[in-house]
Parts: sequence; structure tokens; C-alpha cells
Amino acid sequence: MMIGNLSRSSSVRLANRTSGLNSPRHSFSVSSFSHRKWIPFSAAAPSLISIAGTFFLSALLLAFACALYLYLLRGTFFTGFAVPEEKCDVFSGSWVPDTTYPLYNSSDCPFVERGFNCLANGREDTGYLKWHWKPNTCDLPRFDAREALEMLRGKRVVFVGDSMSRTQWESMICMLMTGVDDKNSVHEVNGNRISKTIRFLGVRFEGYNLSVEFFRSVFLVQLGFPPKHGPKRVKTTLKLDRLDDISHRWVDSDILIFNSGHWWAPSKLFDLGCYFQAGGLLKLGMPITSAFKIALETWAFWVETMVNTNRTHVFFRTFEPSHWSSNKKVCDMTQQPSSEAKGDDRSEFGEILAEVVGKMRVSPLVSSWSP
Repeated sequence: MMIGNLSRSSSVRLANRTSGLNSPRHSFSVSSFSHRKWIPFSAAAPSLISIAGTFFLSALLLAFACALYLYLLRGTFFTGFAVPEEKCDVFSGSWVPDTTYPLYNSSDCPFVERGFNCLANGREDTGYLKWHWKPNTCDLPRFDAREALEMLRGKRVVFVGDSMSRTQWESMICMLMTGVDDKNSVHEVNGNRISKTIRFLGVRFEGYNLSVEFFRSVFLVQLGFPPKHGPKRVKTTLKLDRLDDISHRWVDSDILIFNSGHWWAPSKLFDLGCYFQAGGLLKLGMPITSAFKIALETWAFWVETMVNTNRTHVFFRTFEPSHWSSNKKVCDMTQQPSSEAKGDDRSEFGEILAEVVGKMRVSPLVSSWSP
């Protein structure tokens, strides 16, 4: 087996070993000849031993040269046998100012929720819109809406999760719409206005036979009634071992993006009478992080058994900061990205997700943006 790392120093050492009769490896003492018997053929004819030795060395050098040639040039002639390029971690980088942004005007896009259209709601500064993501070790190409639409022609893109996923879905649609000449050819399939209360929203790009859809499933698992004879404080339960009852509608997709996390909080669970259930049994004392892990394991099993990962590209967004500042009714009016995560921006959910995904046979791509 050849080791594909031929450095300059190893090439020099090889040259020394084959430097001809003046090499120390080719010097023979007179005494060595005096103790050997030779069978002369003629004064001019070389011996069979020397011929064989020369042939062997020539063949060896030729084989080595061919192997080296194929190794160095294999990417030129054999497309499936190319030198692997150094990979770029697009998730490790920082936000940098970019005066050419934003990529779209929220007020011109009919699929932006009123509550998330900051300029329409009276915000006057625009500097917070003029940033783009720059990986540490490479450059990302600028988003080209027409090129993206062609790449997605005939595809089905599905977002599943909470409002974090929905706003990403909205933004993607608005970005793609900048590449569409006939805006009327883009529509919500049921004629619905964008709302956080609707479980399904789907936008069709008719000119490209493209569907970009959102399914509201904040926990990913089933929310249902508790078992009989349970405590009165239990109004609903999360069935941790059953994926959401609309999950069958996610399967037939080309790109599938999940998120979950912000609803896994006491204020959205226990305070509302929602507790955990698994195997038909209530788990009243189960910590939220333990329940989240079981739910993710249920999701992982579903991906492995129900999704054709040869066709469908599966992503899972890690836990991200909230829409809100400390006051839950006030938008966090930041003007530029944070240079580093704060203590309350970090979460155990990201570690749990990494652990669960790491055990999967076919791992989804976990998108985690880090400064």
C-alpha cells in the first residue's frame, strides 16, 4: 500500500539511493571479489546475474514511477479518484458587515408576518439588516435567487418546528421570490395568510414546480389527552414515544429541516397542565431534559425507518436564542450580532441533540452557528 504523502525530503532520500555507481551502496572492496567464484562468458558480455539485477531494478523503478504518476495526477484523469480537498466548516465563523444587504425588502414580500416586519412596525434604523455570514476558512458564494430556484426545480422543501422554523421558512420564500418575474405565480396553496396558529402552510412556485412548506410541530411528538384516572392537574400529555400525528406528511420531501426546544420549558408545559407520558404511563417526575432526549430518540428512529435518506436531505437546527429580550412582550432591539454567546443563550438541548444524532446510523446535518 502506498502512502500518498511524498514530501520533498523523501524524494531526496530516494534520489540518494539510486545515484549510480558512485553511491556508497554500489562500492565494492577488492577483497570481496577475491573470495567469490565467477563463471566467465566473455570479456564484453555481462553476467546473467547482472542482467537480472538490472532488469529487476528497472522494473521496480518503472512501477514506482507509474504509481507516483497516477497518484499525483489521479484527480485529472479519474474523477472518482481525486485528492480530497480540505473541507470548510461553514458553521464556524462570524457575521460581517455587508452594505449590499438585505437580500429582500420585507414590506414587498407578502409572506412575512406583520409581527416580524420590523420596518413596517416603526423601526427606523436598518443597520441590523446589513450583515452576512462569513466562515473562518472559506467564502460562501452570494445567494443567487434564480440559481437557487433552478436547483430546487421540481423539489419539495419542508420545515418542521416552532416559530423559529416558521420565520426561517418565511425568509427563504422571500429570498426566492426576488428571482421570480411573475409574483402572482407564487401563492399559499390554501389561500391562507401567514399565521402562527395554522399547523400547515405551503407556498407554491408554479413556474418551477417547487413547494416550500411549514408544519407547526413545536414538540415533534404527539400532544394528547392523559390516561384515565390521572391526577387532576394533568390536562394534556406529551407522548414521548410517538412522533406527531402529522409526521406522515413530512416523509415525501427532498429537503427536511427540523427544530425544537423553546417550548420545552415549565411555562409551556407544567404551568399549563402538560406532563410527559411514555408506554402509556405518566412520568410526572421526569425532568424536561430527559423528556426532550426521549422525544429526540423517537424522532431519530422515525428518520432511520421512515425517511429515504438517499433522496431526502435531513437537517436539524440547534437551539437558538429567543425572539424576545428579558421582557417577554418586547422584541430584543439589537443592532448588531453578538460577538459571543451569553450564558442564557447556551442550552443543554444542543448537547442532547449532538448525543442523539451521534448514535444514528444515518446522521442528519446539524446546523449550528457559532461565533
